[in-house]
Amino acid sequence: MDLFTPPSPTETAAVDAAITTRHSMRAFLPTPVPRELVEEILAVASRAPSGTNTQPWQVHVLTGAARQRLSDRILAVYDDPEALAEHEQEYAYYPKAWISPYLERRRKVGWDLYRLLGIAKEDKARMHEQHGRNYRFFDAPVGLIFSIARVMEVGSWLDYGMFLQSLMLAARARGLHTCPQAAFTQFHRIIAEELHFRPDQMLVCGMALGYADSGAPENQLITERAPVAEFARFYED
Repeated sequence: MDLFTPPSPTETAAVDAAITTRHSMRAFLPTPVPRELVEEILAVASRAPSGTNTQPWQVHVLTGAARQRLSDRILAVYDDPEALAEHEQEYAYYPKAWISPYLERRRKVGWDLYRLLGIAKEDKARMHEQHGRNYRFFDAPVGLIFSIARVMEVGSWLDYGMFLQSLMLAARARGLHTCPQAAFTQFHRIIAEELHFRPDQMLVCGMALGYADSGAPENQLITERAPVAEFARFYED
């Protein structure tokens, strides 16, 4: 498509479909994703904007034994309360004090997921097990770990978000699904050691990539979105 030609209705519909059918999937099929396809997705995502074209993203792609090895190391700590207490996030992803409407939204998505999985509110063991599936990338064949240079400031993290969204949409346009995962941030020391991060590298998040299991109940979760009138103001006069 020419840079200065408006998209056709078909092209517009395709973009809209990639956006609106992107959902965080929490169960994947073992179907392999060819390396060439992953590279293609990353190349498309690299067109995401960044201030002064800094392109702050650094991507670590894990498959096969490498993915399993990282998962095993993290889960060994996650399932050991004493060892787990020694691992904390390097940056705060969520607020320290929750306020409305964010608290209600967070609670709703959690209970909606547990309801689909048949997990009762008092069943802490199954909640722990379900959360632990993060560290197996929900069985996706491809695990992605994202890092950034520590010298970069907040603006570059905003740029990073646009890159992650571009990656997820490029994957969706090719029939794949994803699940972005902040859960990995607690284990930044293990990840840095396993993936041989330089001291100037900092973990951003992880992501599962693959073909979604359409029969898994957790993949039926569709989170709600506030109407435009709730979050947008228009200034005309």
